[in-house]
Amino acid sequence: MRRFDDEDLSGTEFRECDLSRVRMVGVVMQDAEIDGLVSNLVVNGVDVMPYVEAELDRRHPVRLLMRSDRPADLQEAWRQLRDGWAQTVEHVRSMPDGSEGVSVDGEWSMVDTLRHLVFVHDSWFRRCVLGRTEPFTPLGLSSSSITTQEENGLDPAARPSLDEVLAVRSRQSSEIEAWLSEVTPDRLARTAPVPDDGRWPPYALGRTVRQCLGTVLGEEWAHHGFCTRDLDTLSAQR
Repeated sequence: MRRFDDEDLSGTEFRECDLSRVRMVGVVMQDAEIDGLVSNLVVNGVDVMPYVEAELDRRHPVRLLMRSDRPADLQEAWRQLRDGWAQTVEHVRSMPDGSEGVSVDGEWSMVDTLRHLVFVHDSWFRRCVLGRTEPFTPLGLSSSSITTQEENGLDPAARPSLDEVLAVRSRQSSEIEAWLSEVTPDRLARTAPVPDDGRWPPYALGRTVRQCLGTVLGEEWAHHGFCTRDLDTLSAQR
């Protein structure tokens, strides 16, 4: 375990780091920002995550639908998520040309964010929910930690336009909508038919269909929030 004693870490950025079981004792933390998968966060003896989660649910009621096991609720959640992205597309089209390709503070641009969600669909819906094994969509974008991108069918050199990515997204959205219109609670509870071929995502084996679908919904919601945050920052700078 690494230990920092009496260190000045002000202004430090931790990106894609595992901070599980970190203890901070006698620290000064002002104007800090945390984005990520956070649970059991205790601040001065108080687990603050129930308050954070309740506030997020209040601000974004779609999260309640996303956690439901009822097909009708999941259909509505997907509709609201898609509507949110449609509004964001309209917003970026009203901004200066090229805004969709601009990175803010080192984050993915809007185009790259949408490309990542293409990859999420291929990974967690097409492979895990449907059990299909064809290569991933070439213009999809994975995290840099995945070293088998070309083996999975991805094209690291791809530079698609916003419209090209949106066309793929439209087809994928229709695929999910059609599936949700027929799915039953029993099917959601079944073990997902994840191909056991060692390809991404390898840790999905043993999960239920509902859990794999939940990953898709969660990624859609989280990355939409990141994208709108960055577009707002970009708009304020211009």
